[in-house]
Amino acid sequence: MSSEPSGRRRTGHAWRWALAGLIVVVALAVAVWPRGGDDRTQEQHPASVASGVSADLRAAAHLPDCPSGTASGSGPLSGMTLGCLADGRPVDLAAALAGKPALLNLWAYWCAPCAKELPYLQQYAQRAGNAITVLTVHSDPDEAKALSRLRGLDVRLPGVLDADARLRTAVGAPAVLPISVLVRADGSIADVEVRAFDGVDDIADTVAGKLGVAA
Repeated sequence: MSSEPSGRRRTGHAWRWALAGLIVVVALAVAVWPRGGDDRTQEQHPASVASGVSADLRAAAHLPDCPSGTASGSGPLSGMTLGCLADGRPVDLAAALAGKPALLNLWAYWCAPCAKELPYLQQYAQRAGNAITVLTVHSDPDEAKALSRLRGLDVRLPGVLDADARLRTAVGAPAVLPISVLVRADGSIADVEVRAFDGVDDIADTVAGKLGVAA
């Protein structure tokens, strides 16, 4: 009769040991299990920053570096960061433009009036020199086609990619292209030209009238 309680005790000890072992195994599994969410974040972050455009395509376009600056930019473009077409690096737009008048030309690779206007802008930039910053803003997510278009037009102006039209929204411009935004040295907007310029003199006269920059 004494053998039955002893058997129960042995069985109870066995179950406790088995349960303890199971807890240890589960804890170890949790500790070493891959964090799927964290890994995806780390793996996808570079892809979300990179545009997929090859360095060879960028180099073939022969675009100059985008303007840069450390000043604290102001105005409606403050806090806006866009990717530079020349090298893909982020550009703090307001800081890059601070201290000098600027002409921002919004365009897209599929826009025929833009293709006609861009060479005029390049000629104007050469004529104006350092008196004003002329920056193209590709308002479409297809960066590769933007680079190919600029190469085909032989236009070599500094440019940025605005895939989701944030700049156009910030200045209150309509959803048409081309658009030229004239920015004062203090970051405020002097004017938004919702049209295509018809020549270098047209650009020079407009900029002189709105920003006081003679060229």
